[in-house]
Amino acid sequence: MNTPLSLTAVEGLLFFLAAASGGMLRFWLSNQLSRWLGMALPWGTLAVNVSGAFAIGYLAAWLLAGANSSLWLIVGIGFLGAYTTVSSFSWQSFSFWHSGRAARAMANVGLTILLGIIAVAFGFYWGQG
Repeated sequence: MNTPLSLTAVEGLLFFLAAASGGMLRFWLSNQLSRWLGMALPWGTLAVNVSGAFAIGYLAAWLLAGANSSLWLIVGIGFLGAYTTVSSFSWQSFSFWHSGRAARAMANVGLTILLGIIAVAFGFYWGQG
């Protein structure tokens, strides 16, 4: 997974569609959770990043078992790369800090990192079967 890979024309189209789908799902899910749970913390961004971490852990374990490496590019980088959102997480954390809500900023950073690592581990172990 750490070597450069190339895409065929069909794989390139699938990559494009996967990235578009991941971005649209992120937008929808993040907004829905913000409406349902409020904006005290960016719950939508947290849920997207944690579920994306779980999915990439699962995918990595599955690929280590011998699945097609094109799947890593299409699903791991295309779909999950567009689905998860480090830039939103960074902005929201900075915004809390800048507006004097340091405790919320630290809670957002701590929860995202801790739950993200736990989710990757669960995904990886679950993906191993």
